[in-house]
Amino acid sequence: MSASKIQPEYLEPGDEVMIVSPAFCLDETKLTEAVDFLARWGLKAYTGKNAAGHYGPFAGTDDERLADLQEATDNPSIKAVFCSRGGYGVSRIIDKVDFKGLKKHPKWYVGFSDITVLHIWLSELHGIMSVHGDMPLNYFNPDKTATTFSTLKDCLFGNPYNLSWDGSFFRERAIKGEITGGNLSLFYSLIGSPAEPDTKGKILFLEEVSEYYYHVDRMLTSLKLAGKLRDLSALVIGGMSRIEDTKIPWGRSIEDTVLDIVKEYNYPVLFDFPAGHIPDNNAFYIGRQCEISIRGNNAVLSFM
Repeated sequence: MSASKIQPEYLEPGDEVMIVSPAFCLDETKLTEAVDFLARWGLKAYTGKNAAGHYGPFAGTDDERLADLQEATDNPSIKAVFCSRGGYGVSRIIDKVDFKGLKKHPKWYVGFSDITVLHIWLSELHGIMSVHGDMPLNYFNPDKTATTFSTLKDCLFGNPYNLSWDGSFFRERAIKGEITGGNLSLFYSLIGSPAEPDTKGKILFLEEVSEYYYHVDRMLTSLKLAGKLRDLSALVIGGMSRIEDTKIPWGRSIEDTVLDIVKEYNYPVLFDFPAGHIPDNNAFYIGRQCEISIRGNNAVLSFM
């Protein structure tokens, strides 16, 4: 079991936060709306200089995106960094960010999808907790549930809450451990990197969107071959959205695919966790200890 991660101080009304775009670009209108959204929580939100930039699909060049992320990281007055959206791009700049100052002034980093790279980098190399949650791209998305944002606020402001959901559970028993994980594509892409994930004894959360069934199988198999699925406390599967078939049908569900890959292990496997590229994208902490209790088809995650 890894040592406990550093937990940044919870936010309070009046705190300064920054919105940056380390991956794909986002329309300036949505950034302005996000500033207003966070103001309703009592936060003073600023946007990075290049947050609305454009360079191909990216929010500016690598150097421009890096500059914003570094500025937000270096400024001790900024208590939380909100990534405006995912897409792709964090992997191109993550090894150039200097996070040394976080030991003295830890802060929250928020996002999901491509931001998985940032979460795991912070967790594995710097021992900092972060928040897996929705982003400014979706702050006014009418398809999102109220709990998508209430849980995000609860995480950041330290309001106690539990995540309860109904799903399919296998090898049921009480579960304790530190949560790691995120988007499957990005998580598995970190194998062999300086931030290669340590999954031993941990609760591994995985979600995915717009992939083929065999791609999901391939990535999970790669994680298995790398030993990342061997010694888990539990495997928790979130949203698996818009998973597509090929001309020759895969012939198995995501549930069947996952269970086949981990059939030789004896830890619990939980499906339908309410997080990922889905309307009910509940926020939770990456790098924090929690416990999960199961009764019938209902599970409850609570943080320790």
